[in-house]
Amino acid sequence: MVNVNGTVAEGFEPVRAAFVRNFETLGERGAAVTVYRDGRKVVGLWAGTKDIDGTDVWAPGTAQIVRSATKGVAAAALLLLHQRGLLDLDAPVGKYWPEFKAMGKERVLVRHVLSHRAGLPVLDRPLTPQEALDPLRGAEAVARQAPVWEPGTDHGYHALTYGWLVGELVRRVTGRGIGEWIAEEMAGPLGADLWIGLPDGETGRVGRVGRIETPENDGGGSGGGGVLRARPKRSVAEAYDDPDSLTRRAFAAVTPFPDQNDPAYRAAVLPATNGIATADGLARFYASLIGEVDGAGRLFTPQTLAAARAEESAGPDRVLVINTRFGLGYMLHGSASPFLATGSFGHPGRGGSLGFADPESGIAFGYVTNGFRKTVTADPRAQALVRALRSSLASS
Repeated sequence: MVNVNGTVAEGFEPVRAAFVRNFETLGERGAAVTVYRDGRKVVGLWAGTKDIDGTDVWAPGTAQIVRSATKGVAAAALLLLHQRGLLDLDAPVGKYWPEFKAMGKERVLVRHVLSHRAGLPVLDRPLTPQEALDPLRGAEAVARQAPVWEPGTDHGYHALTYGWLVGELVRRVTGRGIGEWIAEEMAGPLGADLWIGLPDGETGRVGRVGRIETPENDGGGSGGGGVLRARPKRSVAEAYDDPDSLTRRAFAAVTPFPDQNDPAYRAAVLPATNGIATADGLARFYASLIGEVDGAGRLFTPQTLAAARAEESAGPDRVLVINTRFGLGYMLHGSASPFLATGSFGHPGRGGSLGFADPESGIAFGYVTNGFRKTVTADPRAQALVRALRSSLASS
């Protein structure tokens, strides 16, 4: 029997039950989940071991790499710069980053970057892991890259290049790296435990994650709708197997993919993939986008919030080979990313992590794990928690 620590408010007991079942039936090794409602924490649970291959127990402040859930945090930086009048979403990227105009990218807008419409999901020459750790090398490579479709005409998930695009825009506008800017302008004032570029003093809090795996009881599906499948749909599997597909090339923009337990990787600033957070830090961040949290002012104005979750891209995704929906930097509720309700917005991380907010119910959610699974969008463990949360709200 798993020893679950933490508390749940009255009415949210189904979330605790689902969290326990994840350990008992879905092979969870170490994880945490936090839920805020109207700025107040109503769920804060953790269990298992800090390291997937260790014995140290998961503590209240244990953090983990959250992979692409990082993208939702990075998007907020650009949206806040727009909110402050420092960045125009409808301006060409080249206005702020002149070198970017090369290779037919003059008409790529900031809006296209956030909504995965820039046509730049791949690099013709992938970076090595060592090159990817250089804070400027990725941006230079994207600036030299030609679009693979006419920018603004279609969408496809920018799995790794998204981070260099967003990060360089923040640097050009503010003069600061995006990791530094987020720490000083967002995470610090919020008291949120999340970082893009892990500080030396926080290394002891972060657990070792496992390699991407497909346990027998997980199903190994691509995650659509949170339904367990024996294997991905054929078209999805073929796309990941084909070395020439946009899917394979997008996820191979850094080849081979770095060791996520390497301290150098964790200290680097890769705004698409290497954010590190506690479940509370992720949930607290999303709570701040939709309201005040413990007296701290909200990050997004109502106008920015509306822009963030207004649909910009929808339909067949040229990279993920499934239907996806995006607002400005955030996935929206749909078959690929089944969040809490129609108005929810957020971002999953490949392997399991998830953060989102639902303004209508006042809910903000954060889930982190050390057991990475072969899922890109909707992990079965995270979705079990979301279903339990939905059930709790329906009964309240």
